[in-house]
Amino acid sequence: MKVRQPLVLLVDDEEKALKLYEVMLAQEGVAIAKATDGQMALELFRRLKPDVVVLDIMMPGMDGFEVCQRIRALPEGVNVPILIVSAIGDRKSRIKGLALGASDFLDKPVDKAEFVTRLSNLLRVKEYQDFLQDQSIMLERLVRQRTAELFRTHEELKRSYYEILYRLAVVAEYRDGDTARHISRIGLYTQVIAEALGLSPQEVELLSLASPMHDIGKVGIPDRILLKPGRLTPEEFEVVKAHTTIGARILAGSNSDVIRAAEEIALSHHERYDGSGYPNGLRGEQIPLAGRIVMLADIYDALRSERPYKPAFDRETTRRIILEGDGRTKPEHFDPEVLDVFRKVEPTLHEIYESYRGKELTAFQEIYRVLPEYKES
Repeated sequence: MKVRQPLVLLVDDEEKALKLYEVMLAQEGVAIAKATDGQMALELFRRLKPDVVVLDIMMPGMDGFEVCQRIRALPEGVNVPILIVSAIGDRKSRIKGLALGASDFLDKPVDKAEFVTRLSNLLRVKEYQDFLQDQSIMLERLVRQRTAELFRTHEELKRSYYEILYRLAVVAEYRDGDTARHISRIGLYTQVIAEALGLSPQEVELLSLASPMHDIGKVGIPDRILLKPGRLTPEEFEVVKAHTTIGARILAGSNSDVIRAAEEIALSHHERYDGSGYPNGLRGEQIPLAGRIVMLADIYDALRSERPYKPAFDRETTRRIILEGDGRTKPEHFDPEVLDVFRKVEPTLHEIYESYRGKELTAFQEIYRVLPEYKES
């Protein structure tokens, strides 16, 4: 069976630029389509359905911003990564592009190594999006088949479905050696906080299952930035921030309650209660409750864990930073009600963290631990 080549749509009004991109991608195993203006780009996009779009901003007539906006308005354009290449290179243009749905930015003149790396990352994002869509189709077929088999129980179907969600969460953080333990801790922290807030058992289970996918958009962030041991530059941090919108696009369009909740969490778990978060600067209860809960759970685990740029903090230091602040993290970043609950449940969060250190667990064991009804006896 012949494997389909990824298709890249190059859009630039300068033939010289198109030729340069073509030369850069000659050995990358991708198919190429080219457009010299916005209208032609939209026509090719509808007809060819490319896997990624490389889009120049400055074009006569319809500029790159409008093309980006129109692609995102198409049903088939919601999840296609768009790399904007700009000779302007200013912060205002980057923010405008992100707001219109751009996935990444690159300044002209283009460096070949950076261009190829960013394009490869975006193609990988598209591959995971397609994988998720295929899995949804497969699960629908599985449900229909298994329902007809009387000896197959509802719990078995549910467990199979949740294992696929778990594995998707692992994909998002495969570069981290603490992957399985980290995503399980996030699910359990979320469960404890949601229960203490008085959410219904159904809501608690939903958030426990959805929260491990909060960082699925990291598949689109280059290793050189994500694993950088030192402080990020402002430009690098802008790239990292895009994992929220990338994750939301990967998860968008599902009929599953769990994946819809995961989409909401992926987009909102870096928003702050005082409005200083990202990607949309939401404030207070504009932020979904799920995002407010997972934001605290994620910060707690990040403070307790070793990262390329920081050591692991002990229990008391972590508690003090969250409740009193340290300059970078401030109490006003958190929902006051969620912060009040943290004071009460912190001993339980500490127990969860300690129980998930230095202990390898299988995928099914992780699923059982997140889902109370599936705990092993």
